[in-house]
Amino acid sequence: MRSFFKVFFACLLALIIFTLIGVFLLAGTVGKIARNQVPKVNKGTVLVLDLAEHFAEQKQDKMFGLGGEGNEDVPGLYEVVRLLHRARTDKDVSGLYIKANGSGNGFAAGEELRTAIRDFKASGKFVIAFGDRMSQKAYSIATAADKIYLSPHGSLEWSGYSVDYLFLKGTLDMLQIKPQIFYAGKFKSATEPFRSDRMTDANRLQTTIWLNDLYNDLLSTVSAARSVDTATLRNLATTGAIRYAEDAVAAKLVDGVKYDDEIKDEIKTKLDIDKLEKINFLSIGTYREATSSLASSSRGNIALIYAEGDIIDGKSGEGNIGGETYRNLIRKARLDQNIKAIVLRVNSGGGSAMASEDIWRELSLARKDKKPVVVSFGDVAASGGYYISCAADSIFALPTTITGSIGVFSVYPDMEQFFRNKLGITFDGVKTGPFANTGSISRPMTEEEKQRTQHDVERIYAMFKNRVAEGRKKDTAAIEEIAQGRVWTGYRAKEIGLVDRFGGLQQAVECAARMAKLDDYTVRELPETYGFFEKLFGRKDPAASYTSVMREQLGDDYFRVYEQLQKVRRMSEAVQARMPFEMLIR
Repeated sequence: MRSFFKVFFACLLALIIFTLIGVFLLAGTVGKIARNQVPKVNKGTVLVLDLAEHFAEQKQDKMFGLGGEGNEDVPGLYEVVRLLHRARTDKDVSGLYIKANGSGNGFAAGEELRTAIRDFKASGKFVIAFGDRMSQKAYSIATAADKIYLSPHGSLEWSGYSVDYLFLKGTLDMLQIKPQIFYAGKFKSATEPFRSDRMTDANRLQTTIWLNDLYNDLLSTVSAARSVDTATLRNLATTGAIRYAEDAVAAKLVDGVKYDDEIKDEIKTKLDIDKLEKINFLSIGTYREATSSLASSSRGNIALIYAEGDIIDGKSGEGNIGGETYRNLIRKARLDQNIKAIVLRVNSGGGSAMASEDIWRELSLARKDKKPVVVSFGDVAASGGYYISCAADSIFALPTTITGSIGVFSVYPDMEQFFRNKLGITFDGVKTGPFANTGSISRPMTEEEKQRTQHDVERIYAMFKNRVAEGRKKDTAAIEEIAQGRVWTGYRAKEIGLVDRFGGLQQAVECAARMAKLDDYTVRELPETYGFFEKLFGRKDPAASYTSVMREQLGDDYFRVYEQLQKVRRMSEAVQARMPFEMLIR
């Protein structure tokens, strides 16, 4: 009887597992088939761009989407820009409708979207933006439209920018955890959350400068688009004058107030169709699937490599840049004779200094091999994100890019009192030498261990500066003046020589083609993205959707806190070249 039950339950378990796999396979297959049955791009099509959508650097595949609007794959940022460029000359596309409530993208990404919208509008096609509660970041992009409307009972956020840092010192004190911190650079504020309960004067100074750079960019953008001088715009924010939709109309920030049905009627008038007819709205993702693919060629002669997320040791996982993975990826492009130039798109606040060095090495070798290397900065390319970029022939950024932060640090938690007083746990052991368990969380470091660790940090900082000096063709003394862990906007980074030109990813690709003397070229985008079955069976992290699920469940603000706790866990693993670990800009 015992044998019977063992066989029975084993078979039952196998049946359950088989059924679950079958359900997943069926859902994925049905989803892909359904998504192939997308609406066609008929005459009078109006594209829909929802600014609340987050456009990562590469396409995000919705594995179990069941087709229809909202379930299509989310195109990458560069893909969105190219889709809008394609739509300019698409005779079936008549206009663009922008949903401008919130913005799921950073400041530099917003600039690239705004430029693409302006180019689309230059073709003579209409662009209308509408929002119920419009954020400043969304409004900044919406200023590229012909008309901006608010719901009659909606609102426009117009109050200026603020930035909040998350500090953990109080929590660590309560838990009796002592962070042992080592850093190089007086502006290297990434360790502040562990050693202080508020901003240092140096960090307050640099934050004030770069935040005002971002705000001045907003003011100048709106001023040029709405013909309202920047002094008036600043006064409207400081006095809190824009409270209701009618206030925004009176201040000429928007063109009017309308309900959603009135917006649709205006669009129908522009399309010259009857009010009872249905508008053929297509989201930007559906337009991608309804038209020929923009996927890169597997035999392209320009390698476009996306580097987005934290820089970590080893292989890449979901949302990060693995030193081993990217070293091999760049090496493959460097040694491929069909690849004539490399473009690296960086959107990273940094991470492991060792992984950054490995990536830097491969790019510097490509440059020595006379293969042009061009870097394009996204929203953030700082600390380790700048480290991996400084060997480039040319660096492109936007004025609102956050960059610099040339400095390093290391954190080793001393949790002896936490274990003893909070959990009743003590440690004892044997070692063969005085440094055998350096960095152990079970005891504080000795003075000699602290001196050795600080020396290691300063040594890596000196190497970081040397890499930058070599790449930017400056002496290390000049780099020291602009390093010290200080954060810069792209606007100031160009003035001090950390970047070469203003421009987005398209401009960087065009520059690489010119440098390689390519009149006709195709782009090979890396890392490769995989479909449903490849993800399911291991060609890519099968938990690729985990991050998006966590973000959806926690919300953006709480998800950021969760992300930072994960980063804290990794900080004691290696010397870090990283931005301030948490920065919420509103």
